[in-house]
Amino acid sequence: MRTVYVNGDYVPENEAKVSVFDRGFLFADGVYEVTSVLDGKLVDFAGHCGRLRRSLSELSMNFSVSDDELLAIHRELVSRNGLEEGLVYLQVTRGAADRDFVFPPDDTPATLVLFTQEKSLIDSALAQRGQKIFTVGDHRWSRCDIKTVQLLYPSLAKMEARAKGGDDAWLVRDGLVTEGSSNNAYIVLADGSIVTRDISNFILHGITRKAVLACARKLQMKVVERAFTVEEARHAVEAFSTSASGFVSPVISIDGHEIGDGKPGPVARKLRDVYIEEMRKASI
Repeated sequence: MRTVYVNGDYVPENEAKVSVFDRGFLFADGVYEVTSVLDGKLVDFAGHCGRLRRSLSELSMNFSVSDDELLAIHRELVSRNGLEEGLVYLQVTRGAADRDFVFPPDDTPATLVLFTQEKSLIDSALAQRGQKIFTVGDHRWSRCDIKTVQLLYPSLAKMEARAKGGDDAWLVRDGLVTEGSSNNAYIVLADGSIVTRDISNFILHGITRKAVLACARKLQMKVVERAFTVEEARHAVEAFSTSASGFVSPVISIDGHEIGDGKPGPVARKLRDVYIEEMRKASI
């Protein structure tokens, strides 16, 4: 049984409790981060903390726990659960208060919850065979850059793709791909250029995205940050996604159209290998 963290206490998962009046439960008034763990160490922890602070600021949410304290909690959970490879999930909500659309007083204590998940990140079967993607309309709110717990629509999109025999969904707004249901999306053109949606409020500013693009530039690969159409994606020579839980995951088909030769391509494979190597060296 896992040990989880709830508001200052480490408890068995079946004893973890939060109030029914918690605004994360009532309003999805919360933000979260997911940090990968390799060899028992945290991957890009500083990046995740930076994005967490930005999300909290965008929602005017008070949170008094420091980055050093968060690091200590992450490490303690990894240690208590003997986690060598997997994920640490962190969630902060505006706390518990009587139900009201108006925010509670600023001194209302935030709710902080963390737990671990064991997952094979390196030897991923999905990364080895490649993903089958289906496109779905992007009907989320327009502040996708804030990593909130409002995840029902991405879940519906993923289930729609699954119903068609796919692995995941890429979301489309005004004919242009924004991102995946829980990842950033990329295509590779015939000239070798890597194309991914530019940073805006329509996509999550991925921590893995930033690191992978740095790896690509280090390898002298051309990176173009712009929007691309579904048709352009279907005719790309390669496609892939990035996320903290999937690293670099090749895409082998989009809406039933085979991408390249229908197998994980060399650009995605190379980026995956280099990213894992770099993150292992930098993890803490």
